[in-house]
Amino acid sequence: MSVNATLPAAGYVATFLVSTQDYLVNSPGRAVLLAVVYSPLLAIVLNVLRQLVLPRDPSLPPEVFSFIPIIGSAISYGNDPLNFFFKCREKYGDVFTFILFGRKVTVALGAKGNNFVLGGKSTAFSAEEAYTHLTTPVFGKDVVYDVPNEVFMEQKKFVKVGLSTENFRAYVGMIEEEVEEFMKTDGAFLIYQMNDINEWGRFDATDIMAQITILTASRTLQGKEVRENMDKSFSELYNALDGGFTPLNFLFPNLPLESYRQRDEAHKKMSAFYVDIIRKRKESGDDAQDMISALRTQKYRDGRLLPDHEIAHIMIALLMAGQHTSSATGSWALLHLADNRDVQEALYQEQVKYFGNPDGSFRSMTYEELRKLPVLDSVIRETLRVHPPIHSIMRYVRSDVPVPPTLAAPSKDGTYVVPKGHYVLACAAVSQVDPHIWSKPLAWDPTRWSDPEGAAAQAFNTYADENGEKIDYGFGAVSKGTDSPYQPFGAGRHRCIGEQFAYLQLGTVIATVLRRMEIKLDQPVPEHNYHTMITMPKKPRNICYRRRAFD
Repeated sequence: MSVNATLPAAGYVATFLVSTQDYLVNSPGRAVLLAVVYSPLLAIVLNVLRQLVLPRDPSLPPEVFSFIPIIGSAISYGNDPLNFFFKCREKYGDVFTFILFGRKVTVALGAKGNNFVLGGKSTAFSAEEAYTHLTTPVFGKDVVYDVPNEVFMEQKKFVKVGLSTENFRAYVGMIEEEVEEFMKTDGAFLIYQMNDINEWGRFDATDIMAQITILTASRTLQGKEVRENMDKSFSELYNALDGGFTPLNFLFPNLPLESYRQRDEAHKKMSAFYVDIIRKRKESGDDAQDMISALRTQKYRDGRLLPDHEIAHIMIALLMAGQHTSSATGSWALLHLADNRDVQEALYQEQVKYFGNPDGSFRSMTYEELRKLPVLDSVIRETLRVHPPIHSIMRYVRSDVPVPPTLAAPSKDGTYVVPKGHYVLACAAVSQVDPHIWSKPLAWDPTRWSDPEGAAAQAFNTYADENGEKIDYGFGAVSKGTDSPYQPFGAGRHRCIGEQFAYLQLGTVIATVLRRMEIKLDQPVPEHNYHTMITMPKKPRNICYRRRAFD
């Protein structure tokens, strides 16, 4: 548009504003109207002027420009965090700050950013202060982020006792049985149940995986009493509790909403359910090869046993956190296998090679055998790379922390500092699809994990190096892994201790499903739904299936 064309337009705008102002000043109820019209506008103007005119503290990381105060960049971040972060990196570099509903969040991207946030000392970066308002109402008091970090590390050590190789060996057959029984009885697999090898049926990948995941977890980790009570009433409790584990609850922990009331009521009932199981086991002397039995024998450093309510709340945490992440990953894996028939066939032939019987049936897998299946392992790793269940991990900043020069080039006035009261954020989802590291980063390609010299192998070796640096944060020595671009289970002191169980559960479920049916898609692989705490596939996410001929 030419300069001459803009002058009349500016005049029209000025005339409109003057006329509007005269009307508001001289009309009845003008004070209310002025407040309604001008207060938001004034706030926006002041927010813009603050960013463009006022001098910026040179010791602070650059701040992402936003028009709306308080809300800041929440909409852009919430709709598509990866796209938001990549655009910000182009403009500001690997370290920048954005406003999220009044919170100042300093992002550190890349492998070095992961290391800065997840490898930071708990005295400086607090997970408890970042997440307790979300997790405590769901999990319960005195566990996870409702206790000091050193106590949480002890609780993780207790849980690791229940995640033993001996238990894992028993779990494989249990998971197989649960998946097979589910396919024989659930209404989504009616075509399968009719023994029709020509007709195609259809199921929702996420709905089915959510049900299978909770059934297999309850049969193994949770114990026989939990599995026996997987009825409608338990499902209603779980769903009500799950309704309190959303981004809304993270951002606004104390809203007077019905879903919050239902969450709190469901927690009371589920906690009482677990405490009752523990009480009955004590009275009967009965025990089992599950997590409740493992936790009952554990003692804190001061010699006290875990109280019943703490065991109950740890069990709720395991149920909620594990179910979401595993069902999401299983959904994505099945969707990609349905979309990539060659990979699906390679995985099936791997099952035939190692477990096939002459009559076309399959024998049960063992835990040791399951860990040595290269195609299945690559499928799970690649799914976790492209679709990590949690895209952002935050910490509350307890004291001013300087940003290492290797992460962000110092300003002309010196090193950047993240101030006390900010939040820091690591996003392994960015480093896991960084085009500077990965070839065709957005493509789901399990074969990249078979190249021993490739980026995938190097990233995984850094993350899980058995011969590298080991640190004991209080729950046993683990590979640090904080400086790897591949971190599907977190890293450092908060690395997920359920990593091996997740591989076991996912591997057994995927293999059992593909032993019995072919799958395909009649639409593209869904996009990410970032409006949930765990990154799920958007609808439609239907998979077409057909029973295999031998079964």
